[in-house]
Amino acid sequence: MSLFDKCYRFTRAEEAQQMGIYPYFTPIEKVQGNRVKIKGQDVIMVGSNNYLGLIDHPKVMEAAKKAVDTYGVATCGSRFLNGTLDIHVELEERLARFMNKESALAFSTGFQTNQGVISTLVQKGEVILSDEMVHASIIDACRLSYGQVFKFKHNDMEDLEKVLSSLDKDADKLIVVDGVFSMEGDLADLPGIVKCAQKYDAKIMVDDAHGIGVMGKNGRGTAEHFGVEDDIDLIMGTFSKSFASLGGFVVGEQKVISYIKHFARSLIFSASITPASVSTVLATLDVIENEPERRERLWEITEKMRNSFQSMGYETGPTESAVIPVIIGNDEKAFMLWKMLREQGIFTNPVIFPAVPKGNALIRTSYSATHTDEELDTVIEWFKECGKILGII
Repeated sequence: MSLFDKCYRFTRAEEAQQMGIYPYFTPIEKVQGNRVKIKGQDVIMVGSNNYLGLIDHPKVMEAAKKAVDTYGVATCGSRFLNGTLDIHVELEERLARFMNKESALAFSTGFQTNQGVISTLVQKGEVILSDEMVHASIIDACRLSYGQVFKFKHNDMEDLEKVLSSLDKDADKLIVVDGVFSMEGDLADLPGIVKCAQKYDAKIMVDDAHGIGVMGKNGRGTAEHFGVEDDIDLIMGTFSKSFASLGGFVVGEQKVISYIKHFARSLIFSASITPASVSTVLATLDVIENEPERRERLWEITEKMRNSFQSMGYETGPTESAVIPVIIGNDEKAFMLWKMLREQGIFTNPVIFPAVPKGNALIRTSYSATHTDEELDTVIEWFKECGKILGII
């Protein structure tokens, strides 16, 4: 037996490539608004997390260019030592104010944010309770912690309370959920989670990567949407969605953030966010705070697309966000629908187990505030045509 035997036995990717239905790691040659170029073909993008359409906003692009002129292209060091720039501090102060929390801390990626926060805070003898559908970064963070990990059924408050009631009442507990679940597009039942947490003296952390910038009157996310901001102890977000950049952050009580800042290995032992990425987020924050019409337009688009899919006969599940899954069930049919759509110039994301439960394969679509009605109508037209050909609708 060899360490690499498992690698040699893995043939699914090669087989899919040979069949012409391999959908992953697609090189994109050019991006212009909601259109991308793939192998010379002009394709409408409905698979990006660019929810507010800010990746090519003139002010955002200009901010990135100015940052490179001032600071260079990288920090070449960790935040702990030589990698903290004045704009890192400015960004954290802005984020804390925007999110109505005492303090904020920025990490180099969202994945590292969850790893650093959860593995740092939850120690031996303490407990994590996570929704069974949380993001992979939370799952890995739980593995890295020394605490006991319990999962509860997706958005099932009865099951959450059942698990909580089985634990030692004096145990320190952290409930961790996604605010917007990234594949299904549904929202965590934060009011129900808050009620359970208060009853059993647990802290709450929300990964709101897909909610911040989009959900809530001011774009502060799922907690604002439900009116429970003051009841959520830690809110995590990423810069790779609405903020059109790269990185992650967490906000909460100042003493808690300071502790994470001095003990989170994924922060201390990793290079800090690049200057261009930081300045991009600062510029997008200006837009998010001053252009609420982008969120309004996004919700118009979301309603149009969800209603269109449902009227065609597609199942979209319990989505309440700009992530609209088209649930197919069968893996092969999902890949075939993806391929047909791509051939017609529509970029979507096929998702299969383990990202979703077995037998629940779907086409993940997601939308931007800058999609035009013409682009959306084209997407609707080809989903209808391809779905009929495959016998899905």
